[in-house]
Amino acid sequence: MSTRTTSLGDTVWDLPPLILHPFNERVPPSTLLENSKAALMLSGLIPTDGSDPDELTRRLLTGRYGEIRMLYFLGKDVFRWIEQGVDWAARTPELENADIQRQSFATLLAAPPPNVREKLIRWGVSDYVSIFSRAIGLNCIFSEPPPFPMLSEEFLRNYHRYADFLYQCYMESQPHRILAAANFRFDLYASGEYSKLLESEWETNG
Repeated sequence: MSTRTTSLGDTVWDLPPLILHPFNERVPPSTLLENSKAALMLSGLIPTDGSDPDELTRRLLTGRYGEIRMLYFLGKDVFRWIEQGVDWAARTPELENADIQRQSFATLLAAPPPNVREKLIRWGVSDYVSIFSRAIGLNCIFSEPPPFPMLSEEFLRNYHRYADFLYQCYMESQPHRILAAANFRFDLYASGEYSKLLESEWETNG
């Protein structure tokens, strides 16, 4: 599927902010650590803790399911932002024939502006390219978080591979322009952070 990479000159446009809502499943960090250890034990990379293979598998699949839910909800926020971007581009006369599609905004998440990249790293999200792409991929097939029994063990074990291919299919489904951070700026906020920003602006303008 073809993409357009021709320059848009020196013009810089400001996009709507990407607002991420907290993922609250009430799962303590210790549980996430145990799930990760279970995967390493099953792979033989670290010694077992005495748990039988079935228990280790249960812990592994439970952990994978939690990751899928996290990525699903992240993807909902990302798709909300993408739709806002598409609506904004449609109302920007200079971009009328620029071939900006939904996929165009996904390319911007793969190479975000420096302020967004630096904030993600401060949040401890270094592999943001994989996280955003897998969140998009999972949202291409699920309209709601899938219940645990609906997912096969094969999918749970290797969901990241399936999500990567789903993202690839999404990106190849429509010709689109690749957006450069040099031309398109946006901010990244946690939802609580953005709410406080709005409150501050209202107080200032009130």
